[in-house]
Amino acid sequence: MKKYVTTILTALFVSCITASAGNITDNGDGKYTIQNDKVTMTVTKDGGKILSFKYGDAEVISQTTFPNSFGSTFWTSPQKEWNWPPVPEFDRMPYQVTTDDKLVMTSEVSGRLKYQIRKEFSVDPADKAIVVAYTIINKSEETRQVAPWEITRVPNDGIIFFDAPIEDITPAGLMDFKPAFGISWYIADEAQQNRKINADGKGWLAHCAKGLLMVKKFQNLDKSQPAPEEAEIQVYVNQRKTFIELESQGAYTTLKPGESLTWTVRWYLQPCEETQPSKSFKKKVLDMIK
Repeated sequence: MKKYVTTILTALFVSCITASAGNITDNGDGKYTIQNDKVTMTVTKDGGKILSFKYGDAEVISQTTFPNSFGSTFWTSPQKEWNWPPVPEFDRMPYQVTTDDKLVMTSEVSGRLKYQIRKEFSVDPADKAIVVAYTIINKSEETRQVAPWEITRVPNDGIIFFDAPIEDITPAGLMDFKPAFGISWYIADEAQQNRKINADGKGWLAHCAKGLLMVKKFQNLDKSQPAPEEAEIQVYVNQRKTFIELESQGAYTTLKPGESLTWTVRWYLQPCEETQPSKSFKKKVLDMIK
C-alpha cells in the first residue's frame, strides 16, 4: 500500500512539473498561460492565437466570438499575396507546442505560401514585459520577400495613440486623429463603415481603455522598409462599435530557401488613470518602453 501511494504521489509530482515551466502553465485544454507578476497572457495552440491579455482579472483583448474579431494573430505581409481569408495554417490550424523556459508554437507549412511560422513566448521580469518572437521560415525552393505582421483585436473603446505626425497618416481624414504633445491620438468612435489607416511610427503602439494601458514595442522602420502597400503601424476599426485591430509590421525581407527572419514584439500592460490625451500619459508610455 505504501509503495502504491508513493507511486501515485510521484506521478502527481511529475505531472505538476510537466504542466508548469517557470512562468508558463499548460492549462490542459490546448491553452497555455504566461505570467509576469500581475500580467497574464493566454495562448491557444489553435492558430497560435493570443486569446487573453490581463492585468489581474481585467481583460484588454476582444473576447467576441464572431470569426476574425477576437484575440491576437499573426500573418505574413503583404496581404495581396493571399488576399482573404487568412492563411489557415497560420491563423486557425493547430500548432505544434513545446515548453521549457519558453512557450514555442510551430505551424504547419502553408501549402499555398510555403512559409512556416514559429512563435516564442517568454517573460522579461525586469522589463515587466511579455515577449513574443515571431519567426517566418521560407520552406519553398525560391527566394522570397516577406514581412511579419501582428494583428491584435481590442474592444472599440478608449484611446489609441502612437508617435507619428497627423499629415503622415493615410488615407487623410478617414479617422479622427488629433495631434497633441508630439504624437497622434484617436478616441474610439462609431461609424457605419470599416476604416483602416497606415502610419510610419516610432516603434510602438498604445491603447488605453477602462483603466488599463497596453503598449506594444517593436522594430522602428523607416518609410522604405514595410512591404508594398503596407505600413509599420495600421489601425482598423470595424463598422459600428464592435472591435478595433491594432496592427504592426516588421521590415520587408528577402529570404533564400531555408532562410528565416525573426521579429520581436514586447507587450506591456499596467493600470492608468488618464482618459484624455496628456503630457503625463505620453511620459508613462515612454517610461514603459525605454
